[in-house]
Amino acid sequence: MRLLVFFDLPTLTRAEKRAYTLFRRFLLQDGYDMIQWSVYGRVVNGFDDMETHIKRLSANLPPEGSVRCLQISEKQFAQMKLLVGLPKIQEKKVNAAQLLLL
Repeated sequence: MRLLVFFDLPTLTRAEKRAYTLFRRFLLQDGYDMIQWSVYGRVVNGFDDMETHIKRLSANLPPEGSVRCLQISEKQFAQMKLLVGLPKIQEKKVNAAQLLLL
C-alpha cells in the first residue's frame, strides 16, 4: 500500500516558511519520497502501519494551510499515468535481475 500526502502551505512570512520547511523535513525523515512539488508518498505495510503513519503525520502538521492524504494500493499506484515529464529514479521499476540478495 501507499500513503500519498498532498499539501498546499502558505510561505509568505518567515514563520510560514519555517513551518513549511519543518513539515517537509518531517516527511523526508519519516520515509516519504517526493513525487512532485507538494506531493509525497511512502510505502506502508498494511492498515496498522497506515494508521501509525497517519497519527505521526497528524502530530506534525503545520498550523496553517491544507494537507490531505490518500491511501492507495500498489496496483493503483502502478497504474498512475505520467502525462508530462519523465519518471524519477525512485519510480523506475526494478526487475528481478537487478535485485541483490545479501
